[in-house]
Amino acid sequence: MIKTTLIGLAVAGSIAGCATVAADTDYGRVALQMMKADFMTKGPANAERVFQQDEIEQVCSDASQTVAPAVSARLEAAQLASVVYPADGKYFGDWKAGEAIAQNGRGLQSSDAVGAVNGGNCYACHQMTKEEISFGNIGPSLYNYGKLRGQSEPIVKYTWGKLYNAQAYRACSNMPRFGHNGILTQAQLKDVMALLLDPASPVNQ
Repeated sequence: MIKTTLIGLAVAGSIAGCATVAADTDYGRVALQMMKADFMTKGPANAERVFQQDEIEQVCSDASQTVAPAVSARLEAAQLASVVYPADGKYFGDWKAGEAIAQNGRGLQSSDAVGAVNGGNCYACHQMTKEEISFGNIGPSLYNYGKLRGQSEPIVKYTWGKLYNAQAYRACSNMPRFGHNGILTQAQLKDVMALLLDPASPVNQ
């Protein structure tokens, strides 16, 4: 999806700067060449993420086609198989640390130090607590997430999987693959799990 958007912007810019354009111009190829020439890795902002996509990124970036249900199912199964569950069997950390992660939108920017700890920026897309009045609505409200769902093994494993790799449950989801792409560490994921499911967490008040 990122690749498609960037290519579209590059194409628009190239068209605007040209008085005449050859009818047989492959705009996608030209735009990709421009991007590869101009986009550079700086710090943890890795330009290769734009150009080296895995299969599900390639499929979801192709705005010219609708993903067939059978293809979605196959991609989701492959993503689910990639989820790494805690080796110690412990899924919960500290919900207070999880709240700090949810509030933190920094990470993987060119100005950040390589290896710096990232945030989850959860509030950018979700309501999570009644105290926080500033939140996005791209994703569903997570307020009372654990209170409504409990802590059964299927719920715990689903929640972990969703945080680790959201594409495992809905191909082309807008939600980042926090664990799969190494955005959050396993310890951080445990803290966010506690934020969502711990009865004492403000999410469940």
